[in-house]
Amino acid sequence: MAPSSTAGRRWLRACALIVSLLVVVVVLLTGGAPDTDRIVALTALPLAAVAAAAACLWRSRQFTGRARWGWATLAAGIALWGAGQFRFLLGTGPSVEPGPIDPSLTLLGMAVLVPAGLLIMPSSSQPLVNRIRSILDGLMIATSLILVAWVAAAELITGAGVGLPFYLTLAFPVGDIVIATMAAYMLPQLRRRHGCGADLAFFAAGMLAFAVSDIGYAYLGLVHDDGIGRLLDLGWLAGYGLIIAGALRPRVPAVPPMDLPRGVLGGAVMLPYLAVLAALASSVLFHVSTGHSHPFVAYARSFLILLIVGRQLLTQLENRSLTRHLEKRVADRTAELYVREQQFHALVQQSSDVVTVVSPDADVIYQSESVQRIFGYAPRFLTGRRLTQLLDPASAHRLAQALRQVTGRPHATTVLELTVQHRDGRTREAEMTITNLLDDPHVGGLVLNTRDISERMELQEQLVYEAYHDSLTQLANRALFRDRTAAALEASTDVTVLHLDLDGFKRVNDSLGHLAGDQLLVQVADRITACVRDSDVVARFGADEFGVLVTGDGAEAVARRILDDLEEPIVVGERLIHARASIGSAGPDGDAALPAGERAEQIMRNADLAMHHAKAAGGGVFAEYRPRMRDGLIERLELENDLRGALERGELRLHYQPTVDLETHEVVGFEALVRWPHPTRGMINPLDFIPIAEATGLIVPLGRWVLHEACRQAVEWSAAAGGRPLKMSVNVSVRQFDQAGLPETVAAILAETGMPADRLCLEMTESVLMTDTESNLEQLVRLKALGLTLAIDDFGTGYSSLAYLRRFPVDTLKIDRSFVERLGVLADDTALTDTIVRLGKSLGMATVAEGIEEFGQLAALREMGCGFAQGYYFSRPVPAAEAGRLFLEGAVA
Repeated sequence: MAPSSTAGRRWLRACALIVSLLVVVVVLLTGGAPDTDRIVALTALPLAAVAAAAACLWRSRQFTGRARWGWATLAAGIALWGAGQFRFLLGTGPSVEPGPIDPSLTLLGMAVLVPAGLLIMPSSSQPLVNRIRSILDGLMIATSLILVAWVAAAELITGAGVGLPFYLTLAFPVGDIVIATMAAYMLPQLRRRHGCGADLAFFAAGMLAFAVSDIGYAYLGLVHDDGIGRLLDLGWLAGYGLIIAGALRPRVPAVPPMDLPRGVLGGAVMLPYLAVLAALASSVLFHVSTGHSHPFVAYARSFLILLIVGRQLLTQLENRSLTRHLEKRVADRTAELYVREQQFHALVQQSSDVVTVVSPDADVIYQSESVQRIFGYAPRFLTGRRLTQLLDPASAHRLAQALRQVTGRPHATTVLELTVQHRDGRTREAEMTITNLLDDPHVGGLVLNTRDISERMELQEQLVYEAYHDSLTQLANRALFRDRTAAALEASTDVTVLHLDLDGFKRVNDSLGHLAGDQLLVQVADRITACVRDSDVVARFGADEFGVLVTGDGAEAVARRILDDLEEPIVVGERLIHARASIGSAGPDGDAALPAGERAEQIMRNADLAMHHAKAAGGGVFAEYRPRMRDGLIERLELENDLRGALERGELRLHYQPTVDLETHEVVGFEALVRWPHPTRGMINPLDFIPIAEATGLIVPLGRWVLHEACRQAVEWSAAAGGRPLKMSVNVSVRQFDQAGLPETVAAILAETGMPADRLCLEMTESVLMTDTESNLEQLVRLKALGLTLAIDDFGTGYSSLAYLRRFPVDTLKIDRSFVERLGVLADDTALTDTIVRLGKSLGMATVAEGIEEFGQLAALREMGCGFAQGYYFSRPVPAAEAGRLFLEGAVA
């Protein structure tokens, strides 16, 4: 491939310039006077030699290492060669007897430096021995050609009376041919292995051009021609031009390698021998034709014999080296194959698989030794036997069927699982892979790779069992219960599901610990299992919930037996625990065309609804599912979704019920009460949606909104009344106390609305005092530190003790309406209300009476000394606008 782009174009221009200069020299040499010829030769040849040496030196700058030194040595050799030629031309002319080229310089460049430069050139594909052989081949070719030429011109040479100068003259074409041969031998190797070498092609062509001129000068020296210095100088000039072109040629690393035909390579190897044969034939012809020999012929033949011997010695040395290399490779390969064979043998024998080769009829041809370690059989015991006779009938049938399946398909593979009897009598599960290698000459059978998978199967069964059973009670879990229910529904419609939940189980965990709770669950599971029939299925759904699948009649009787059995106390450790339960039952309900799995889910949901209905009835009872239970659940879900939407859309409103000072009859504050005007259902009773908010956690964002809106409204009213103080009461849920950041939330709202802390009262039920006591106490202390007031709502209906009242930072007791409404009717209730008022005074707490509807109740409370009151007698909870008017008017009674 020729060079391309800018560098290629520059090289082509350089080649065109060289050709142009040669044309000019040809014109000058052929058309000028003898003196002009001499001047042209003496000028052109030194300049060409210097240019060629400079080009080689420039070429060396493009390389590193041996390549650089090789081209630099070639440059030095060319320079000395040119100096010798110039010295020769100075001593020749029309009146001067021609003589040999000055050997002191030219021989140094030709015979030493130029071959050394070629030998220095790096070539991983051509060792030094090959390069030395190329020198010998070149000498053989050159000597043979000289001998043939000498025989052809024997008459002329004998008549001319040649001497030592003539033989020295012959050394130069011989050297040219040798150097050209070296370059020619290097060229195809470089082209074939490295995709390069065109520069050496130009160099070899230049050497051949030198040889033409040197041979011509030798001939003219024989005939004493006076035309020395004319056209023969063109060979030297052309040689220098070719060397310059090769040195200036850009490097082209992407040249595709050249694959020479084997005939060409064989011909190149035989060429020196063909030349020697030609020389020997010429010498024989000379002897026959002249009847005598000549010393030159004898010396030439002897030199050729020496070259042939030397070349054969090199070949022998190379063959010995090659033989040692091949022997070493064969030994290494043999050792490697032996190691691999031993490794394969060890792998097969120590493998976890048993390797067996059988015929299509299952006769064992080969058996690996691993069978004894895995299945207990000796390999010689199995070899020659029919494998199907050692298996149980079912496994033997499947094996024979699999062998027939793969026999007709080369390299086909199939996998099957079999039951194999161990030598000691144990039954083992095995996985067998059968591969058809009947066509493989090294195998010639069906290869069976057998693996013992008994442990894997056991583990798989264990994992399946654990996936479908409860780890604590070993009962079925929800997933298995669902599958069994679906299977029962596919077989019959007389199916009943019982859903059981223990009452008060959380108290056991909280008081006695989870270990005691687990022990209780295990004994409950045993009692339930003892109360059912063998055909029934008992499952634990999770926590303290159980399920029973009853097929046929008697579901209610099973439920009654379970409840009766659980009435007996259960011993856990050193304690007796009474474990009551609530049970709900459900049978098939809905579209019978639905898949069994969906109907099973539906029955389980219905039983769950019935169980919650039984628990709501007080627990310890049995309840059957009724469609209205689902309707109530659906309504509750719809209400929950609507409540979420109402919070997001801001549909909730606050109503305010005034708090009246019983001494001054003035409105001193309000209690903020949330109301929900539903867009389609109208006003929703707080008793309907507040429990939903509590259960779902919506009470937290709802309580935050109520607190913010109430504080904002209180600040607005107080400002409208000229700064008149206003006490705003807001109810706080137990769920809100579960939030660790409740005090921070209250503080942020006070800061945002500008509400003074001492005008805010947070009301809570007695359950706050009884639940998570230490944590709630910490919350109350932090709230109290903000400066606000704390009140206990519906006091008297809970279970708080005086110890709790003294421990918690409470400021106000709100007497429940159930006591107020019976004032004057029942003497005990009147005394109890009076006791609460006195208790508040003794503890330094204010008292607020709720639910006053009649004047007699108001009079009685005033007589007891109750400080504040709320109720319909004063005002119902009213919207913000009406409540604002009540506050601005001041008195209501």
